[in-house]
Amino acid sequence: MNKNNRTEKHPLLQLISYMKPFRGKIRLATLFSVLNKLFDLAPPILIGAAVDIVVKGEESLISRLGYPDPFQQLLLLAAVTAVVWIFESIFQYLFEIYWRDLAQFTQDSLRKDAYRNMQEQELAFFEDRSTGDLIAILNDDINQLERFLDHGANDLIQVVVTVTVIGSIFMFAAPEIGWMALLPMPFIIWGSVWFQKKLGPRYSLVREKAGETSSQLVNNLGGMATIKSFGTEEFENDRISSLSEKYMDANRNVIRFSAAFVPLVRMLILAGFIGILIFAGFKTLDGEMEVGLYSVLIFVTQRLLWPLTRLGETFDLYQRAMASTRRVMSLLKMREKLPDGKRAITPDTVLGNYNFDGVSFEYRTGGKVLENLNLEIKAGQTVGIVGATGAGKSSLIKLLMRFYDVTGGRILLDGHDLRHYKINDVVRTVGLVSQDVFLFQGTVAENIRYGTFNATEKEIEQAARLAEAHDFIKELPEGYNTIVGERGQKLSGGQRQRISLARAILKDPPILILDEATSAVDNETEAAIQRSLFRITKNRTTLIIAHRLSTIRHADTIFVLDRGEVVESGKHDELIRTNGLYNQLWMVQMGERE
Repeated sequence: MNKNNRTEKHPLLQLISYMKPFRGKIRLATLFSVLNKLFDLAPPILIGAAVDIVVKGEESLISRLGYPDPFQQLLLLAAVTAVVWIFESIFQYLFEIYWRDLAQFTQDSLRKDAYRNMQEQELAFFEDRSTGDLIAILNDDINQLERFLDHGANDLIQVVVTVTVIGSIFMFAAPEIGWMALLPMPFIIWGSVWFQKKLGPRYSLVREKAGETSSQLVNNLGGMATIKSFGTEEFENDRISSLSEKYMDANRNVIRFSAAFVPLVRMLILAGFIGILIFAGFKTLDGEMEVGLYSVLIFVTQRLLWPLTRLGETFDLYQRAMASTRRVMSLLKMREKLPDGKRAITPDTVLGNYNFDGVSFEYRTGGKVLENLNLEIKAGQTVGIVGATGAGKSSLIKLLMRFYDVTGGRILLDGHDLRHYKINDVVRTVGLVSQDVFLFQGTVAENIRYGTFNATEKEIEQAARLAEAHDFIKELPEGYNTIVGERGQKLSGGQRQRISLARAILKDPPILILDEATSAVDNETEAAIQRSLFRITKNRTTLIIAHRLSTIRHADTIFVLDRGEVVESGKHDELIRTNGLYNQLWMVQMGERE
């Protein structure tokens, strides 16, 4: 996603930098992991001491501490063992709590920050990207990081402690043979780094395939009605199967490669273990090494095996986490935001006078949509905007809402360039009713109240009455408390449109925009919306993008767009008399011309 990937820091460094607010918890979690492993490595030494007591009796190492009786020595050893196990258990409890808390705090913070930053991007950001891939980043990738912090971070720390402590034991207690156990270490470390480099690109491919699969699933779930209406279930089954198999193949490729790591490590450690077993055994048989020390060396070599064989699983978690970190950090660093203005406005201070001064606009991909557009929308007027598909009507609305900035010219609101105002202030002054109505999962009341969260039940009902939605809402199973379903799927198109209109009315903005609000509704709903408009457009600037010309026949001014330019303007009757494009559109809709 980020264009500056070449200069980015390693994802682990990015993650550590992001987690600076949690440094205190990281230090404590690390300390508890280290202490747990130190106590965990004590039992082999205690076993060696027990063997020493049994073999040497009163001449054992512990007897030098003032306990000549072997029975007392064993009791003392048992007490020390109990203390060691208790502290090992305490520190295990503490490191698990701290690392898991850290994982929860980090994933919670990452998800909120990534979503907040994503939401601040301009609309083009979302139009250029797959929803499913963004969901995969916010959900799957962040969860992958959580799993690594849950287990992988502690495992890496404990591997380092294990190698350091056991290496020190060998070099201090038996330097002449200790090198045999440590000899495989450079090869293991080199092999780990090599495997890590090879696994990185493979896991990036896995995350990419996961995003593609998620994207298609989200797309299909949103278009289930279309799938069923065309009977393309089998086609979509095949498409999902193909994407899922590619995801599976990418994962299998990684698994087959990473699975080879543990057996190779095991063989390397086997060489060191056999060396210690044979050569330390010979020294013990020759009386050059104590039996207890020999026992310790054998046991700690075995203890070295377990964490190093788990290193493959840990690196697997690590690489998955790093691949996910790249994607999450890329989203966090995304900067595709429109520059915010500094001039503050409130709905109470806005008159609603718009001037389009030589406005041109084009999307990133595609030709110009608007070309040198000049028009004026006077405060308090109801203005209709019509034109064939592709004339630039919806693009004009996106510019007024400042979802995009003009690529040429300027739009003035009350005499000031729209780009000079704060974006959030601009949005608060406008109520938008779109053709594609979006209702959230929740009740009817919650959807009407959306954006005006402090509205009372009385105000909600009043807005619904103005939108001519109250009567059908009362007939719903639970009235205003009826759950509308995801995207409002339990309601008809006309019902959703009127709830959307009620939402805009409740906002009570000085500027109201209806973008094809009646294009997909029945005649009864259109008539209801027209009656609503007659009441709610008074004393506010209203723009109506209309497919059905009957919706705007009483507008103060109608602008006719064609290929991004205003070709006609005037009242309905005036435009009919000119016998131009508007008259042609009217005749077609009246059934007088095909």
